[in-house]
Amino acid sequence: MPGYVLGNFFIYSVINAFTPGPGNILALNTVTNYGYKKGKPLFRGIFAGYYVVQIICAVFVFGVSTFLPNALGIMKYIGAAYILWLTVHIALSKPATGTVEKSASFIKGFLLQFVNVKIYLFGITALTGYVTDYSTSLWVLLLFVLMIATIGTVATLTWVGLGVLIQKTYQKHYRVINIILALTLLECVYSMLK
Repeated sequence: MPGYVLGNFFIYSVINAFTPGPGNILALNTVTNYGYKKGKPLFRGIFAGYYVVQIICAVFVFGVSTFLPNALGIMKYIGAAYILWLTVHIALSKPATGTVEKSASFIKGFLLQFVNVKIYLFGITALTGYVTDYSTSLWVLLLFVLMIATIGTVATLTWVGLGVLIQKTYQKHYRVINIILALTLLECVYSMLK
């Protein structure tokens, strides 16, 4: 895999992981409402669920590449369309007005990831857009989804660790931050399709 493709995979992964999504928003909301100690079970559930969902994505892509190899080319364009949608969504989005989370349990965080469409699309798009042109080995796919899940965990930990600080900074400068992220994602789409 050429270095620029690996670099774009990393850029895409970092942007996707650090932008607001259900897991990051729930983690931020939980830490600001309950504090770190009371939120730990929920955070652990989010992290565990992230890894499990990404492994499911790798197995799915491996199965498609094994039994329907021509489908990967189509999935690449679907992934590019998703990134374009994400680009527009990020560019136009505004800070969330948090809702109060009533419980911070492991199971709530874990199950959230199974209904979190963002991370399914994230994993499948990253694999079909950047990895499968170079390898469809299950072990390679698993390696990359473990990187995705680790980046996602670091992102969520960042949201947890900075809590209110990120919320205030994002609310203050959200438009500039969103435009920069959106332009960077456009470059990722370009590199996927060229």
